[in-house]
Amino acid sequence: MELVEKTALKENPPQFEIGDTVDVHLKILEGAKERIQVFSGVVIGRSGSGSTEMFMVRRIVAGQGVERKFPVHSPRIEKVEVKRSGVVRRAKLYFLRDRVGKAVRLKERRRS
Repeated sequence: MELVEKTALKENPPQFEIGDTVDVHLKILEGAKERIQVFSGVVIGRSGSGSTEMFMVRRIVAGQGVERKFPVHSPRIEKVEVKRSGVVRRAKLYFLRDRVGKAVRLKERRRS
């Protein structure tokens, strides 16, 4: 089982943490054409390990919260770009679901 999983893993998986605001660049197939679509939001959780590792990104669209789960090692993910890092004290940020407006923002982590 481990041999099969090793072939599915990316050599350089994206480096990000919970609370980071990220841009997830996805490959989208439309007929014969392929294009890149960007989903940007805050990483509110990670789960699983190895080839089954997933992360959840939340963003606000037209006043509604939208959450989407992505596999870390998916070949459909072109790259994950970290825009800003947030200071968090939890592994899962589900409490952001209940917040509205400016209360959703996280304090930014200083990069040194």
